[in-house]
Amino acid sequence: QVDAVRVYVNSSSENLRYPVLFVVRQQKGVLSWQVPLIFRGLYQRTYNYQEVSRTLCPSEPISETGPSDQIIFVDVASMAPFNIAYELLVTRLENFQLETNKAFNFTASPSQPQYFLYKFPQDVDSVIIKVVSDAVYPCSVVSVQDIVCPVYDLDHNVEFNGVYQSMTKQAAITVQRKDFPGEQFFVVFVIKPEDYACGGSVPSSIPGNVNRTWNLQRTKNLQVTIVPSIKKSVYIQAMFFSFLSFLSFYLGSVVVAFVHYIRDVFRSADMKLTVPFGSVSVAGSGIMTSSHPITASTPEGSSYGAIDESSSSGGRQLSSPEHGPPAGSDTDSSVEEESDFDTMPEIESDKNVIRTKVFLYLSDLSRKDRRIVSKKYKIYFWNIITIAVFYALPVIQLVITYQTVVNVTGNQDICYYNFLCAHPLGVLSAFNNILSNVGHTLLGFLFLLIVLRRDILHRRAMEMKDVYTMDYGIPKHFGLFYAMGIALMMEGVLSACYHVCPNYSNFQFDTSFMYMIAGLCMLKLYQTRHPDINASAYSAYASFAVVICLAVLGVVFGKNDIWFWVIFSMIHVLASLALSTQIYYMGRFKINGRDSDLGIFRRALMVLYTDCIQQCSRPMYMDRMVLLIVGNLVNWSFAIFGLVYRPRDFASYILGIFICNLLLYLAFYIIMKLRSSEKLLPIPMFCIVATAVVWAAALYFFFQTLSSWEETPAESREKNRPCILLGFFDDHDVWHFLSAAALFFSFLVLLTLDDDLDTVRRDKIPVF
Repeated sequence: QVDAVRVYVNSSSENLRYPVLFVVRQQKGVLSWQVPLIFRGLYQRTYNYQEVSRTLCPSEPISETGPSDQIIFVDVASMAPFNIAYELLVTRLENFQLETNKAFNFTASPSQPQYFLYKFPQDVDSVIIKVVSDAVYPCSVVSVQDIVCPVYDLDHNVEFNGVYQSMTKQAAITVQRKDFPGEQFFVVFVIKPEDYACGGSVPSSIPGNVNRTWNLQRTKNLQVTIVPSIKKSVYIQAMFFSFLSFLSFYLGSVVVAFVHYIRDVFRSADMKLTVPFGSVSVAGSGIMTSSHPITASTPEGSSYGAIDESSSSGGRQLSSPEHGPPAGSDTDSSVEEESDFDTMPEIESDKNVIRTKVFLYLSDLSRKDRRIVSKKYKIYFWNIITIAVFYALPVIQLVITYQTVVNVTGNQDICYYNFLCAHPLGVLSAFNNILSNVGHTLLGFLFLLIVLRRDILHRRAMEMKDVYTMDYGIPKHFGLFYAMGIALMMEGVLSACYHVCPNYSNFQFDTSFMYMIAGLCMLKLYQTRHPDINASAYSAYASFAVVICLAVLGVVFGKNDIWFWVIFSMIHVLASLALSTQIYYMGRFKINGRDSDLGIFRRALMVLYTDCIQQCSRPMYMDRMVLLIVGNLVNWSFAIFGLVYRPRDFASYILGIFICNLLLYLAFYIIMKLRSSEKLLPIPMFCIVATAVVWAAALYFFFQTLSSWEETPAESREKNRPCILLGFFDDHDVWHFLSAAALFFSFLVLLTLDDDLDTVRRDKIPVF
């Protein structure tokens, strides 16, 4: 049993010029302090305490000689020219050594800190120190220090040694045996003289005659419990669970691909018996079809009406060998720029005439050569790889620096972990939060494999079929799909980087590629039926860069600066109007450089008067108008909400804008697809249902807030909760698992949504 002695002193003197000095000399060191004991707070405020109590450095009994007496010298001195009364009391601590799984209650104050000894049991390699209190304030600090004398147990020196974190109502520190060669450590509890470090207010003034009352207010009742942490076997189980859970998606994909292969083999055999000439395999779904026109897919009475097919014959003419290279000559070269091959004057001459038709069909907006458009969209893939490399490398370097600073300084207030479920591994403080992001990387790579398979099947089909069958189905351009797969993988990488040391200054690492994912999904959805007029990769990524820049500015200035929210709301509303104009007029509304400043506004007012006032009873493009009105109302609502409430989590606010717009557009697309008498095949239907279910479950765990860098570290720890899965993963880890699966199913929805159109002529597929 380790013996510890506590010295209590009290002096009624409040004369700061002549304090009473106490010096305690022991065999292992010297400890000294003065009464009144002075603490300094914010803005050089001083707090004086007449009562001081300190625990002396403990000594262990020598087993060979048995218990032995120890001599302690206490020197008391003062330079005062008059007598000063003081009280000195030395007591032996009965409960100095903490026991495993046994709660211990005590009281501490700024001038009366406490610390206790803990020794690792033989079969325990890691423990969690859990400290709780019923009161939020006063603010306190929990520190774990090695067995070294003197012990740093005052507010001004507790950060000099060991690992520490601030605390209001609860704190938790994970300690490993390997970090303490002596297999024992001190747990130190210090009460701070002010509460500003924990988010509390600072007293306006501290009059000298209320020092005793202030002393009484700064006491705090604490309870400490030390429990064993998880064993190494749990780490292995968690890693197996993480990888096997997502490798099962690979197995499911192989099964689905095999079933499709067997089905296509039997269909090929049947088609060869019934249609000996002109049969081809359409890429994507693998359906065998004839090259003859199919008219049954567009029933009579369709809401889109009908126009003369000769107006959309340009798409078939451009598909002939006279206007482009053979289908088999398509390459994936990323060297060619869009400007190098996008030169089709016949398209430029009549595109405005075609796009002004009331009812547009896919053949009207897929007139460019397939090879040209495919290479245009491959630029998305190569650009996002470049962006990912240049973005990820400095991020990885920065978070490694963060983790190094935490390990060297011991300051656990730098990173906002869920300390009740933070399992270290090596130099990483919360390995579970990093491991749970493996799903994004694995499922992103699986999505790339699925897209690659479709791409290969499409190329083979293009080599086999005749030129007229190129007028069937949605044009197959996979560049955006490849970019989405890379974005999903990078979201896993950057989310893991963020969770190395989560805090407000690097939260954009976790959201940057989420912006890109949402934006790429909207672009892909729009590209499906507008392949010739979709945004270029350069303009799209430039727009994402502007969004990320605004996100960074919002994190820095968006907390209290009203001017930032005014500017951002104006940009948001104007961008919504500009984008709506481009979508409504199919890119035909342009601002020419020769227009004067007044001419631009005059022309815009003229278009507004012609299309909205003269035709207010029936807009020319009703479906587009309904979508854009709802979309603008949603975006304006977001702008007003941000301007009024000014949410502190600006990055999540922008992400919410992206997600709401994506969901709105996807819902509109599916509704219009069903209105057009198109079908939802079993696989996209399953993916839609799975997406909705998994997203609902994922969002439930997302809103289980376990920490918040919007608050102080001590306030954030009030939200910490224990692990819920395998004793290793917390709610936020489950969010990582489910969100990865939800994003994967969302991508599959976009990939398979229009598989039912593979046998439909493009001049029968409406545009919306």
